[in-house]
Amino acid sequence: MANGQRNDPLGGFLFMVDVKPWLKGAFRECAGLGSESEVAEYYDCGDKGQVGYYKCPGRLKWETIVLKRGITDSMDAWKWRKKVEEGKVDEARADGSIVMYHPDKGEVARWNFNRGWPTKLTGPSLNANSNDIGIEELSIVHEGLIRDH
Repeated sequence: MANGQRNDPLGGFLFMVDVKPWLKGAFRECAGLGSESEVAEYYDCGDKGQVGYYKCPGRLKWETIVLKRGITDSMDAWKWRKKVEEGKVDEARADGSIVMYHPDKGEVARWNFNRGWPTKLTGPSLNANSNDIGIEELSIVHEGLIRDH
């Protein structure tokens, strides 16, 4: 608010996924837009016998992106996952984006990931005694994530 304007939080309900050429569309949920550094701890001893204890960044890990949507007749995620099942991971690797929108302002945030591939695809739970929407879940691993804006 340095410029005197309010910067309200964005609603997380309007977003799209684009993984060319495999997948494009709306999803119900998206999680895993982040990274984590493991913590490396070590001790050392100074020249006067004092013990030093330090923590520093270790290995960088990217979170798995998990997408959920109501199942339709689209086979896009299943065709993409099939490439991995056939051992063709290099063919399955693709760059992609998760894009948030504001109803009045258009695109307001974007996360781009590199060399993603589907590590898991789960179909819906079926129950004849329920009228719930069938949900499929897709997990994507990748080699880097950047928030563009």
